[in-house]
Amino acid sequence: MTTAVITGIGVAAPNGAGTENFWDATLRGESGIGPIRRFDVRGYPARLGGEIDDFDPAEYLPRRLLPQTDRMTQLALAASAWALADAGVEPGTYDPGETGVAMAGAFGGFEYGQRELENLWCSGPERVSVYMSFAWFYAVNTGQLSIRHTMRGPAGVVVGDQAGGLDAVAQARRNIRKGARLMLSGGFDSSFCPYGWVARMSDGALSTDEDPRTAYLPFDIRAQGQVPGEGGAVLVVEEAAAARRRGTRIYGEIAGYAATFDAAIRHGGERGLGRAVEAALADAGVTAREVGVVFADGSGRPADDRAEAETIADLFGPQGVPVTVPKTMTGRMSSGGAPVDLASALLAMRDGLIPPTVNVHTVAPGTRLDLVTGVPRPWRPGHALVLARGRGGFNSAMVLRPGAVAPALPEKPESPAVERPPDQEGES
Repeated sequence: MTTAVITGIGVAAPNGAGTENFWDATLRGESGIGPIRRFDVRGYPARLGGEIDDFDPAEYLPRRLLPQTDRMTQLALAASAWALADAGVEPGTYDPGETGVAMAGAFGGFEYGQRELENLWCSGPERVSVYMSFAWFYAVNTGQLSIRHTMRGPAGVVVGDQAGGLDAVAQARRNIRKGARLMLSGGFDSSFCPYGWVARMSDGALSTDEDPRTAYLPFDIRAQGQVPGEGGAVLVVEEAAAARRRGTRIYGEIAGYAATFDAAIRHGGERGLGRAVEAALADAGVTAREVGVVFADGSGRPADDRAEAETIADLFGPQGVPVTVPKTMTGRMSSGGAPVDLASALLAMRDGLIPPTVNVHTVAPGTRLDLVTGVPRPWRPGHALVLARGRGGFNSAMVLRPGAVAPALPEKPESPAVERPPDQEGES
């Protein structure tokens, strides 16, 4: 069966824009969570978030594209260019019909939508941008990335909240198996505006703590909710034989994947995360004993944390595998969270370091997890399991296998800045 591997990574997260910037900050334990600054949060019970400060879209995108795009799309476009540069993919590497895009979305362009609705209310319909017709849509990132990079093969979007980021990468693997040579995949969300904030608050999951060090503490005895973040990651998913012919670096293989749903309360409320993990391990052809690290979902809600901890301990044994939740430094990024965890797992394989779960000091009684806290933990890279759950009962699990490293590409500067492609896309 055709093997799908990951050859490029582009990350934009609250603690770093650009993959190496993000990864260096993560290994240092630097958090991007703080008081919200993009809109006035006075009067809202939840006031903390993971905002990306060191990102100016004008540095990476042509001027004409800026008024056409929401912030989430601007982040995704920049990260896609970083990922392709990281993979050494240039125009003409593959036929456009052999390449495609599979992205995840959750909220869509809430910030763009709110601004245009304000224009409608305050100034009339003639002041509403024509680009409102697509800039708010949760599928717009897939369209803009395919236009930007002239990818005319398979295209799609998956909506599953936090779990959707894994589902989209799994869809990319399916397309590789069906004959595509290269897929861009991942997820991005950004909804730091009153419209988006109210939507996030609707299920009562947000922490109302105003201390960034204690607001989001998955598996901790003090856990009381979660903190939203913005951003995500784009991964270059490539057919393994083609990648090896190019002589590019292979970060890892998408070895296994599965998704399930929790049963409705009226049907017993059985949680499906354990079934997803078992099926993903079976798909990868590995046992629990062969997994070297688990990147947990880490809800931050005590009941959810207990259920996830029980699932991990039951499958791997008490303290049976290192577990980490590096999103304690970024907040939960909806569709972007799991792709960033995938990127972290691949970078952990590359460097032999498991990133820490910051600020968690007292694991809740009965948790039975070997939680990596404080500082990175050295490990001998092996299989990594990434877990993600979404509102409404979504569960997804993905197993990554370390990749064989091909001859290295020429070194690139660590700065995320990349040369802009020609200013020709964005029309619809």
